[in-house]
Amino acid sequence: MPARQKKVIFCIAGVLSFACALGIAAAIGTQLWIKGTTLCKTGALLVNATGPELEKFIGEIQYGLFYGERVRQCGLGGRPFRFSFFPDLLKIIPASIHISVILFCTVLLIFALVGTGFFMYNAFGNPCETLHGPVGLYLWSFISFSHLWISDFSCSVSGSCGCLVMILFSSEVKIHHLSEKIANYEEGSFIFKTHSEQFENSFWIILACSLVYFLNVLLIRLAGFEFPFSKTKDSQPATGAVDLMY
Repeated sequence: MPARQKKVIFCIAGVLSFACALGIAAAIGTQLWIKGTTLCKTGALLVNATGPELEKFIGEIQYGLFYGERVRQCGLGGRPFRFSFFPDLLKIIPASIHISVILFCTVLLIFALVGTGFFMYNAFGNPCETLHGPVGLYLWSFISFSHLWISDFSCSVSGSCGCLVMILFSSEVKIHHLSEKIANYEEGSFIFKTHSEQFENSFWIILACSLVYFLNVLLIRLAGFEFPFSKTKDSQPATGAVDLMY
């Protein structure tokens, strides 16, 4: 593939990685992961509420990875509350899973930035040609292979981390009933049940970024990159450092 086309492919991959980094950073800092409603079961049973009357006992809840808010409805009007996971809710939520989600999101962001840097370097960087002979040839061969390998590796790891984030967070919400645990936090006489819940924009941003990372892996393959030592014995050696770079 011509060098110009390779530069265009690497540039596209770098822009996609940078957009993913911005999206992940925004997703981590917002509370748009889960949005739902909670039913005040105790209050509804006391007055035997049905039909339209039941709406007076349905509140709202919305949260992200660090904080959120809910509206408590028990028949006497809504009462809004704000809460944070650290350190308030660590005793009632599956803390190991929640911290793992945050950790993998951080790794996802770091590798997105790393991948952006290496993609842009391969798109616009030019190796210095001050070293000649076998030393310069081997040096720039190693730099070229390592840059592309790290780009490919960062995309693969990022896509895997994105999948882990979605799996862990989904299990935390659905299997461990995270919304119910938050709604019943410090509630003495009232019991709340999840009425409805759905994943919001931040969760789907992680999914979109994971798909973009796998797309970047395909772009690297499209550019003709192969892992070191994966070429056949019949392949002809490169003639110069610039050819090895692209």
